[in-house]
Amino acid sequence: MGFLAEAAVFMAAAVVAVPLFKRFGLGSVLGFLAAGTVIGPFGIGIISNAEDILHFAEFGVVLLLFIIGLELKPSRLWVMRREIFGLGLAQVFTTGFVLSGAAYLLGLSWQASIIAGFGLALSSTAFALQILQERGDLNTRHGRTAFAILLFQDIAVVPLLALVGIFSTVGGESADPFWLAAIKAIAVVGGLLLLSRFLLNRIFRLVAKANSREVFAAASLLLVVGTSLMMDAAGLSMALGAFLAGVMLADSEFRHQLEADIEPFRGLLLGLFFMAVGMSVDWGLVFENLVLVLLAVIAAMAVKAAILYILARLFGNGNIEGLTISSTLCQGGEFAFVLFSAASAGAIFSDLIANLMTASVTISMALTPLATAIVGRIAQKAAAREPAGEKPPVRKVEDARVIIAGFGRIGQVVAQLMSARGIVATMIDTDPERIEIARTFGTKVFYGDVQRIDVMRAAGADEAEVIFVCADDKDTCTEMVKRIKGSFPKVKTVVRAYDRMHVMELMDWTNGLIVRETFESSVLMAREGLLRLGVSETEVEQTVNEFRRRDAERLRLQKTIGVYAAAERMHEPYGIEKPEEKP
Repeated sequence: MGFLAEAAVFMAAAVVAVPLFKRFGLGSVLGFLAAGTVIGPFGIGIISNAEDILHFAEFGVVLLLFIIGLELKPSRLWVMRREIFGLGLAQVFTTGFVLSGAAYLLGLSWQASIIAGFGLALSSTAFALQILQERGDLNTRHGRTAFAILLFQDIAVVPLLALVGIFSTVGGESADPFWLAAIKAIAVVGGLLLLSRFLLNRIFRLVAKANSREVFAAASLLLVVGTSLMMDAAGLSMALGAFLAGVMLADSEFRHQLEADIEPFRGLLLGLFFMAVGMSVDWGLVFENLVLVLLAVIAAMAVKAAILYILARLFGNGNIEGLTISSTLCQGGEFAFVLFSAASAGAIFSDLIANLMTASVTISMALTPLATAIVGRIAQKAAAREPAGEKPPVRKVEDARVIIAGFGRIGQVVAQLMSARGIVATMIDTDPERIEIARTFGTKVFYGDVQRIDVMRAAGADEAEVIFVCADDKDTCTEMVKRIKGSFPKVKTVVRAYDRMHVMELMDWTNGLIVRETFESSVLMAREGLLRLGVSETEVEQTVNEFRRRDAERLRLQKTIGVYAAAERMHEPYGIEKPEEKP
């Protein structure tokens, strides 16, 4: 079968399976696995070269770890340090050691036991976040706690993959002696860190000045491929190189654009990876050992849930919160597939163990909706019996999520006023020189195309409360407003308009506040001029207020009837009542 024919088969299988599985609340990961199972050599056999496809699609994991690195902003880690490096670390190590011990007692080697135990200790980020989002729990205490645990699990994948590489060479011959391999690894990691620290931002500034979306996307991919090849040449995990590059760019002004450019490739290749995993599972072998697999799934989920509940309570969460966290994170995760696939390739797992472990994770993911539904019922009954607790804290204005799209003359003033109230806004602009100038004044502005929804989503538009549309070009503003309405309809907008005609155009697309860029300054100039001409302040205020009222009324008529509506009223003098003079 030719390349295009195989590609068509993969796309058709994914298009059918993934929406179907998501429709029943089972998530896209299980959809990809099922699609791969059906078309693979152990299904109807349309595609037979599962190993070649798996090897190619592993680059999706590399891209995923790069994006995870990008999201690990030091400021974010510091705020959540107790939950991430306290509760998250305790969960991974406690669950990992308990399950590793169980695997060792069942007859696995100590290397295989460690990979199996810690692989099963990881949860599905995709599944858990989907459940929390559907229930509206992401911003609750248990939602933030679950997210912190998932974040540490994502970080833990990097050393676990490195551990697989170390274990896979045990007992084998190495091309280099250990001391030389260690020196090479340290040199490459050090070189990568120096490159990321001192050169990458400068390189991306030069690329951004070319003002070519395609070139920037190519540079983004080149960064991931280049760092991966450097690490591979040193005998280390390619995923580790991509992760380190992402971490070093986490505070870069280019992080949102990088994430948006990498995301489509990551999504496609990661989906292909899960399909390849599904293709490689011999389900006939699994069904021969079905009782063993089901017992392993139930035991692993029970142990994991119990540890999560105990640790959540120890870290100050209530009974209901502990139950919710444990049921949300008790399943195996997508990174377990990555670890088990690497362990199988490195001969740490036998084919039988790899098949059974992969099937166990798949079944645990399928059981997660049922587990969360049962615990949800229990939590509701428990909540009804418990006395009302403290009221949730009132959200401070300073905690608002604000995005300023465009950092020109208007965006800069808006940003200063937000900063004056202690509101940390995310500012985005497409001009590298403007971003560089802003940095010299201590202002962090991100590089990104504000017309792209994926860039806005990477900047946090889904959770934003207000988006200021301050782009210099009026067509850009209009296009942004259209796309915000389509993708983020609940977000409040404050939009810069070029002139009166632009206001009427924008009124078709937003109910938010529209501000003409020269209107307020013109009114202020006229007001000050009247005062200097000797008009009393009271009369000036009356005149200005009447002008605003008439202007707003005329704008509504122009929008409804036509541009020349109420034109005759533009030159009418205002009947302003003069204050009575004191005798």
